[in-house]
Amino acid sequence: MMTAARSADSGLAGPAGELDRYPYAEAPGTDRVVAPWDSADQDLGRVGRRAAGSRGRGLHGQLVQQLGQMIVSGDLGADRPLVPEEIGQRFEVSRTVVRESLRVLEAKGLVSARPNVGTRVRPVSDWNLLDPDIIEWRAFGPQRDDQRRELSELRWTIEPLAARLAAGHGREEVQQRLSDMVEIMGHALAQGDSITFSRADAEFHSLLIQVAGNRMLEHLSGIVSAALQVSGGPVTGCDRPTEASLVHHSRIVDALAAGDGAGAEAAMRQLLTVHPEVERVVPAPREH
Repeated sequence: MMTAARSADSGLAGPAGELDRYPYAEAPGTDRVVAPWDSADQDLGRVGRRAAGSRGRGLHGQLVQQLGQMIVSGDLGADRPLVPEEIGQRFEVSRTVVRESLRVLEAKGLVSARPNVGTRVRPVSDWNLLDPDIIEWRAFGPQRDDQRRELSELRWTIEPLAARLAAGHGREEVQQRLSDMVEIMGHALAQGDSITFSRADAEFHSLLIQVAGNRMLEHLSGIVSAALQVSGGPVTGCDRPTEASLVHHSRIVDALAAGDGAGAEAAMRQLLTVHPEVERVVPAPREH
């Protein structure tokens, strides 16, 4: 497991021991990267970190996670270059691992490497804010509230349209899978199993976007998945699974089965406004 060298004069900002806040490691017996979170976020952590584990494994993946989260949190700034030798010493990894990790971060827009300047952190305006990793890092950093609000607004834009379009592309096997997810969510709700509820919910929303018949929307499904994973509880955005959320999911399935695009769109908007945070940024749908 990668550890941080305790060098107080390292080029990475902060005192020795600072990196204890970011102790990513691979869970024994799995290929999943896990990280600390508040006790209130434990359920979210177990579900939301699945994507992180699949995106990065081993020393390279851990270093990308470490440096990425430190950049997003502001612990690494543009005031001085990121020196590969110093990073290697700090994290006790080879220069090859450091170079590959910095290339990944450069592709995400977090850093830039220039001759005679070195590798430096780029301004937030240059970051790829739709990158699933950056979405996750921001959601667990100082920009947590802003990130969740922005994700809620983004979902409000994407998912009702996807629901409307999906009503015109319904296939029997897709309808069955969506119904299965709702059934699983119902059983999980009855048993108080927020993890199973969250996983079925994530599958539901991902599938819905994928069958909308719009390739650009489908390209955004990863963003919605990331949004679901960091929304503050079960991926509906609620603190706990609720009967209201289950009812709205069922209404979406019924509307899709009937080919009712307007009804599917309305049911999705009602589902999204279950979350109080969404109600602060978008108007609740009016009853007619």
